[in-house]
Amino acid sequence: MERVPTTPMAEPELEREEDTMPKPNLVQELAAADVKQELPPTHYVLRGQHHVSPLVANQLPEPIPVIDLSQLSFDAQEAAKLQAALQGWGLFLVINHGIEASLMDAVMGASNQFFDHPPEEKQKYSNLIDGKHFQVEGYGNDQIKTHDQTLDWSDRLHLIVGPEDKRNLAIWPKRPESFRFAIEEYTSKSKRIKHIILAAMARLLDLDKGYFLKQFGDRAPTTVRINHYVPCPRPDLVLGFKAHSDDGVLATLLVDNHVSALQVLKDGIWYNVPTNPRSLLINIGDFMEVMSNGIFKSPVHRVVANCEKERTSLAMFYGLDAEKEIEPAADLLHDNQPARYKKVKIRDYMAGFYEHFARGTRVLDTMKI
Repeated sequence: MERVPTTPMAEPELEREEDTMPKPNLVQELAAADVKQELPPTHYVLRGQHHVSPLVANQLPEPIPVIDLSQLSFDAQEAAKLQAALQGWGLFLVINHGIEASLMDAVMGASNQFFDHPPEEKQKYSNLIDGKHFQVEGYGNDQIKTHDQTLDWSDRLHLIVGPEDKRNLAIWPKRPESFRFAIEEYTSKSKRIKHIILAAMARLLDLDKGYFLKQFGDRAPTTVRINHYVPCPRPDLVLGFKAHSDDGVLATLLVDNHVSALQVLKDGIWYNVPTNPRSLLINIGDFMEVMSNGIFKSPVHRVVANCEKERTSLAMFYGLDAEKEIEPAADLLHDNQPARYKKVKIRDYMAGFYEHFARGTRVLDTMKI
């Protein structure tokens, strides 16, 4: 038997919990290697639902509202559509948003080119430090928080794009060469969309039109998450992205128009969300639901897998500074409408967010009064 050292010099370093967790596979490589395999690996399979597909969804009872962003600031009809969308679905499409079709194509093209690169090229931007310690930014998968966690059938590239001095360009892909310019240009053009929508949302609540914009300050993070979904031989057994609601205030989504995979939950029923060429899908996040005191809904959504086609989406998230506290806007509260959510510091919310995400639950539900 090996003798246990007793001197302080020989004391081993304590193993961190994250070191004992299984390391996720890159799904793109897994799918390529196991193309003939009938069943996906066990840790991707939805538990207890092997024989009946949990992914069947209904068609929307009415179309997702389409908002003309060029008219929203002064057209009462567009504002009414926005209000219905925010109080009903929590998401909507925008057209005439000011982002050229050529730029949207360039962003999606550069993203797809990155995921088409050989594994060794993509691994230069890994989100695993020293091959094992997880960080949110970079290329790979989400963190494994529990030993029995069901993993998503997708890979992703996650980047901080704002503030500019927080960009870690070392993990921004250098190939294709167009990637950085396309992302920077898309980020810049998207900022205007955020400003118009948040001002309109404040007016709908009879708040000062700058109320929500003032919550951001100078250090609020803007992040981009590019998701890549690969074919799965049994799409009825996995999820491309597990059910969740987004952190943050607002998210914009640019999707591949050839494959419909997004589903949204409403009144306990899953609905398919159709794609719409040249439009952007906007959904609000948990921070907005809190600040609006639950008047606007942060939608629960998921992404299903496809047995034949690849799919890429680019989501841009507008968050808040980690040291900021959020709570329902004071002007929305009165005797008949008390606060429905507790005050919370963003840092504490985000710590809980990743724990709940891994379990398929929502930290937002723990904040309700």
